[in-house]
Amino acid sequence: MRALASPASLKGVLSAREAASLLAEGLGRAGVVTEQSPIADGGEGTAEVLDARVVRSVPVHDAFGRPRDAPIWALGDGTVIVESAGAIPLDPSRLEVLAASSRGFGELIAAVGECPRLLVCLGGTATMDGGAGLLEVLDELPAPTVALCDTRATLGEAPRAFGPQKGALADDIPRLEERLLSLEHGRSLAKLPGGGAAGGLGAALASLGAELVSGAEYVLEVKGFRERAARQDLVVTGEGTVDRTTFEGKAPGEAVRICRELGVRCVLFGGRVEDGIGIEAIAMSGDPDRAREDLEELGLKLGLARR
Repeated sequence: MRALASPASLKGVLSAREAASLLAEGLGRAGVVTEQSPIADGGEGTAEVLDARVVRSVPVHDAFGRPRDAPIWALGDGTVIVESAGAIPLDPSRLEVLAASSRGFGELIAAVGECPRLLVCLGGTATMDGGAGLLEVLDELPAPTVALCDTRATLGEAPRAFGPQKGALADDIPRLEERLLSLEHGRSLAKLPGGGAAGGLGAALASLGAELVSGAEYVLEVKGFRERAARQDLVVTGEGTVDRTTFEGKAPGEAVRICRELGVRCVLFGGRVEDGIGIEAIAMSGDPDRAREDLEELGLKLGLARR
């Protein structure tokens, strides 16, 4: 039996690489020959999955104006990568989406300087300001830019889809929708797929000339996921929370789709699995302190079940 351990990160708990290694350890204990291919969708951890290296860190401000250092990454061909989550990450201890600004991510991009190509990873932010803060400090991009979006949601769809996880209450959703669609670029780019990524940063970057692409599709293609999955008897993928957004641009959802096309068995796991998602998924304990043990045990169980 051959298997591919191909999870995304369990945000705030394990990186995609760590999760893949733990799954492979469990599968290996059951005698399964296992390859590791961690995946990402443009959000947190994408640069690491693409095998980029940190070249320097720069001082920026987070979504609430607090100073922090954010990394600038590079690939071997000179492509520079920055992640929105590196500058303005979602902070579970401060879910104040109406007060959050994307200005710090603009500071990070402005610090990139000249380069042959820029990859901007969009996802995992505390913000939903449509990129208004970013555009206060950035009026042009430093290089030809591709924005990897962790969702296909448009600017108009983002508040309802992602506002609650950033602290928006029911009464806040209409205010956020009005905020985004009243922006100058919000009116012209309201229906652009991916425009709602990272609280509307997709649309803001598109207004500066960036090309928006599906982060999951981009990363899985670069990593050769389809070709690697086709050689397997089993693919194991998943993330911290499996819900409807998993199938709206997230990497595990894309992995499931490709495996279905190939006719390869694919097991989807989540630390938490939302009811009514319309697909079978294995729920782990949901306890972050047990995540390592959960993943290794899942690999072992799956491996033994195929004997």
